[in-house]
Amino acid sequence: MRILKKILFSFLVVVAFFSIVVLLLIFNLKPDYHGTKELPNLGAEVKVYYDSYGIPHIYSENERDAFRALGYVHAQDRLWQMELLRRIATGRLSEVFGKDLLATDKLFLSLGIDEHTKVTVANLDRDSKMVQLTEAYLDGVNAFVEKGPKPVEFYLTGIESEPFTLEDVYNTIGYMAFSFAMAHKTDPLLTRMRQQLGEEYLKDLPIDSDTSTVFIKNYKRNIADSISANMMSAVEKALKILPIPQFEGSNSWVIAPEKTKEGKVIFANDPHIGFSQPAVWYEAHIVTPTFEKYGYHLGGVPFPLLGHDRNLAYGLTMFENDDIDFYFEETNPSNKTEYKTEYGWEAYETITKTIKIKDDEDVSFSFKKSRHGPLLNGIADQILEDRPVAMSWLYTKLENEVMHGLYGMVQATNIKDFREALPNIHAPGLNVMYGDARGNVAWWATAKLYKMPDSVSTKFVLDGTTGKEEPLHFLDFSENPQAINPPWNYVYSANNQPDSIAGMLYPGYYLPENRAKRIEQLLAPKNDWDQQAVSKMILDVTSPVNTEVITGVIKSIDAAQFTEQQIEMIDLVNSWKGDYPLNSVAATFYHRCAFYVLKNVFEDELGPEQFRQFMDTHLLKREIAFGVKLHDSKWWDDVTTDDLVETQREILGKSVKEAWQSLVEDFGADYKKWTWDKVHTLEHGHPIGQIDALRSFFNVGPFPVIGSREVINNMSFPYDSTGFYHVGSGPSTRRVIDFSDVENSISILPTGQSGNPFSSHYRDQAEMYINGEFRKMMMNKEEIINSSESLLVLKPKN
Repeated sequence: MRILKKILFSFLVVVAFFSIVVLLLIFNLKPDYHGTKELPNLGAEVKVYYDSYGIPHIYSENERDAFRALGYVHAQDRLWQMELLRRIATGRLSEVFGKDLLATDKLFLSLGIDEHTKVTVANLDRDSKMVQLTEAYLDGVNAFVEKGPKPVEFYLTGIESEPFTLEDVYNTIGYMAFSFAMAHKTDPLLTRMRQQLGEEYLKDLPIDSDTSTVFIKNYKRNIADSISANMMSAVEKALKILPIPQFEGSNSWVIAPEKTKEGKVIFANDPHIGFSQPAVWYEAHIVTPTFEKYGYHLGGVPFPLLGHDRNLAYGLTMFENDDIDFYFEETNPSNKTEYKTEYGWEAYETITKTIKIKDDEDVSFSFKKSRHGPLLNGIADQILEDRPVAMSWLYTKLENEVMHGLYGMVQATNIKDFREALPNIHAPGLNVMYGDARGNVAWWATAKLYKMPDSVSTKFVLDGTTGKEEPLHFLDFSENPQAINPPWNYVYSANNQPDSIAGMLYPGYYLPENRAKRIEQLLAPKNDWDQQAVSKMILDVTSPVNTEVITGVIKSIDAAQFTEQQIEMIDLVNSWKGDYPLNSVAATFYHRCAFYVLKNVFEDELGPEQFRQFMDTHLLKREIAFGVKLHDSKWWDDVTTDDLVETQREILGKSVKEAWQSLVEDFGADYKKWTWDKVHTLEHGHPIGQIDALRSFFNVGPFPVIGSREVINNMSFPYDSTGFYHVGSGPSTRRVIDFSDVENSISILPTGQSGNPFSSHYRDQAEMYINGEFRKMMMNKEEIINSSESLLVLKPKN
């Protein structure tokens, strides 16, 4: 008994010791939202009031001090996120996570973002206000890096925090630009499909830009070969392993005074980005005697990509234009250092980079560049092709003034000034949405668009040897898609095809019409919109297109082949409204059927690997509704059955039966239990949360969640054979700004404001987000002070 007591006492001592260590960690490593701190280079005292959700409201006598304070408070809540974002473009993720990230580092180094940044920063005017405010922001970040407690992730990964530079800001912007692109997933795959299957198969895919029936309407007013599947698989895998989410899509609409109850503009925006923890956006409210902005910031970038004040509001969706082209090059058979052009042989540029790898030796690698860009062959250790493929990316080819564009948007006080800033954003392609207190509504597609020869499709790998498949000229910004105060009294974007304003359609990777159709369906007939109605609309989970798809399937199958229970289910789906509440059975059956239809239509021709690649493209999303209408396509035949030529009716019937059987195996024979909440879940994953023992501490969720792919409340997921839909991307924030009562505008984040797991604001909005709730974006100083959770005073360092 005495021995047992000693063991128990020793155990309790150990537990007590580790408890004290944990408490000390929590106390020392969490953000400090109160008290007084000294900040280098600060000109005057700055007060930061934190509201009950951890949003900083920064009051300063001048903009430079305000941005220094912003940098400091941003870093103390998001330094780990900022660290990862700046490392991507410079190939420094392996330094944190080891050799598993080597392929990703090689890919991003080959893109040349880091080299493009060096040239851009070297040519900056250091006396410009944009640069001065950016450097002030970095002063604040670095003050925290020097004196503040390192986030726990730095200790777990063993990396040291280093000062942030202007190059880090531009490299983060460069990563954002690439994460918007879709061509790297689609063009090489289509080229291989054309080579393997022929044009007859491709004509039945929605490849061209004009296959959509719902266009974003413009309204302007004055104010032959193959490419390695291994190569593209390697590029895709390199992107998927990123510990930082990619930008996926978005919704936004702005309603003019003529259609609102109070006669003022109402602005709504919910950019769709891969879910992660911490959430993408950091909210901050800055006020000086001459400047105010309530903004949403990307980690390490001083100017908010989304924002509003009392004069105007702006937000973003993805334009989805094609700004990446692939080119086949021809290497000189007698001199491997040269490649063919219309002017003769030119020398490849060879670039060598060194990558540091955690717990391993450094890796040096070399790649070649042609006039078009880096050769992808060999970038990720795949089998080298005889014919090189170069990637031409617009972002690194033109002068980079994206930060000037963001600065101009932030500083604008009216529609004229705002519009003048937009041509500076050459890439990524963005739909910039706008509304103001004067009653203006507008959207502009910001991108440097170019005209290709009429016979050239940028959806395939081009011939780089002749000069005949190069861009002819760039369009002037006035020829970009846009609508300013249109007579229908609203503007919107759901990543769908824009109408022509330049006598041409703009090549791109536009998303299907589902969300666009629903937005127009809801906006057009109603003329008394208010904040409550708009906030309900932003949570809408109905797809008018999906009901058309399932109706088309049911009309095409033979009911005689199904059991009585299966007929009951088919009748249930036939009367489905296309909505996605948690208790929906029809939603579960629809998506299980959709997967098996796609599998039975495409996998026999493409093979398992290319089918998986196809399923990860925007082309797939457009194909679902498009393909069901094609009754006589060659795709319906199963090429693995030599003696049979299957019809649409047979393939659809087979797919419905297989979907039914798979659900029986997963959930039992009672189809009434096949509810959406069992298959559709959201978990916000942290890079370190991939370790099972740390998952519950770093990750947030999982939660059953309403919504689906391509509804307004777009909770998107990949299709795979499991039949369980783990949501990968969706609204990164939901914002509704009503200019009839701008101080009571509303918003929500998916998890919380802080990226520090010891903060009380790490996950305090997660359940609100799942439940479709909102919180106020406070702008009234008296209310902010009276309701603040804490006050942090930043003083000049003596």
